[in-house]
Order: sequence, then C-alpha cells, then structure tokens
Amino acid sequence: MKDLKDLLPVEAVRLDVRAADWRAAIAVAGRLMVETGVTTEEYTREMVANVEENGPYIVVAPGVAFAHARPSPAVLTTGMSWVRLAEPVEFGHESNDPVTLVVALAAQDSAAHTSAMAALARLLGDPATAAALATAPTPEALHAVLAGERPESGPEAAGPLASAGPLASAGPSASAESSATAPSSAAPEPSSFPEPSAESSAAEPRAASLHKILTVCGNGVGTSLFLKNTLEQVLDRWGWSRFVTVEATDTISAKGKASEAVALFTSREIARTLGDVGRPVKVVQDFTSTAEVDSVLRDTYDV
Repeated sequence: MKDLKDLLPVEAVRLDVRAADWRAAIAVAGRLMVETGVTTEEYTREMVANVEENGPYIVVAPGVAFAHARPSPAVLTTGMSWVRLAEPVEFGHESNDPVTLVVALAAQDSAAHTSAMAALARLLGDPATAAALATAPTPEALHAVLAGERPESGPEAAGPLASAGPLASAGPSASAESSATAPSSAAPEPSSFPEPSAESSAAEPRAASLHKILTVCGNGVGTSLFLKNTLEQVLDRWGWSRFVTVEATDTISAKGKASEAVALFTSREIARTLGDVGRPVKVVQDFTSTAEVDSVLRDTYDV
C-alpha cells in the first residue's frame, strides 16, 4: 500500500499558482497528474464534472478542496497532485470558501490509497503542520513536511489553514443541523456505551460491537475517507472503537447500506443528494476537525 510521499511526488506540487476560478484551479491540478503519468486529460474533465453534478462538497475544510472523480479508464495509476493558490478562489461552499489549496486524487480503486488519505487528513488537521504547508517556500520543502518533517502540534485552530492569510477567519460556523458547538473536554465513559439517540432509534436492534456509521461522498474514494479518518480518531479517543465501525462509501451505495448503520456523516451537499434514507444524516462542515466531529458524534448518541 503506497504512502503519501509515494502518491504525491515533488513534480506534482505547484506553489503560488494563479487561477481565475475553481475550474481553472482544478485544471492545474489535473494537468500535473497528466504530466506525472497518473491520468489522461479526460480525468480532469471528470473532476470538474463531479463538482458540477454534486456541488462543492469537495471543499472538505476551510480553504481546502480535494478534487477527485470516480475510478475510470482515465486513471492510469493511483496518484495525487498539490496546488497552492496565490489568491483564493470561490468554489461555492457555504462555510469553507474561499479555497487556497487544491489537492487532487486519481484512484484506480478504493483501497490502494487509504493509508495516504488518513495521513493527509491528520496533517491538514494539525494546525502547526498546516501552517508549515501553507508557508513552505518550495515544492521540496513542502514535500519534506508531508514526509513527516513537521513542527510540534499546538491547540486545534479554527481550520487547517487558519494561519494562512485570508483563511484566518474562514472556519465553519455553528448550525443546528451540524451541531458544531464546542464539545465537552471529557470523553464519554467507554464502559457504558449508549444506544443512539431517539432520532436514530428506528435502527434495528444490534449488538453494541456492531454499530456502524457511514461516511459518504459522491464517489466513495476521497472526501469520505477524510471524514472516516477523523471520526475514527474521535472514537479512538473515546475508547469506542470496539463498539463502532466506520465505512466510507459513495452516495449510491449509501442508500442501499443505510439500514445497516445508526447514522450517516457527510457534507451538506451530499446530504441533500441522499435525501431521506431512513437513518439520521449528520452534516459535518470541516472533515479534518476532530472538535466538530466530536460534537456531531455526541449529538448522534445523545451524550
């Protein structure tokens, strides 16, 4: 299984790029993957079409867009590209615009890059590392940060690029739908695992060890893996990993799998696409924020 530095070579990194709009920003990221032999030009068109069809759900955190599409013949090998923009661009996301970083992924399947996605989510979720990535002077310096040469972590900031100029105040606002209020500092006792709250009580009875939460995105290979990793970090912190499993999936599969889950975690745009699936659909605005996911998980289990 390839790690992050293998999937994202120095040659696929461009810094301080100017782009007229979100389509141009994705085009730059797509061109880098073409130049490094990861995709054909058709895949760039597929990434743009994904946003046109499903909305800006790929803006996974304040200032960060994760461009991707489904596995297709246009993907020659699994790989990534990284484009840091000179000026932010709007993708149309309600809370995470404007975007200064576009990370693109081309995946041949949903398995080969899972560890790399987990590593990337952890890096972007760490304020000190995110600041280093936002200010790295060269592609080589940025690649060194991605490879693990990073500063000590500090307290969680408002967003993964919180110290990077115009994004300093771009963190998600609290809403009733996402319950993104500051969580209690104490984790629930792992010895008394509760059943889901009344909202999800329609779920069929199941052993506590078999609880499942689905993280959902348009294609099941990108942003849902970001959210899966963050949710698993929270479950580990609570001591609930043995009670709850997390599965990343796409919108089509999620509708068929919803009856197996106690809840579905996703973006606002994908929640609208899913509609009523017979289980609670919980909106998360910042897929890299353990604080927000902690709050949504507390709401799900009423703890």
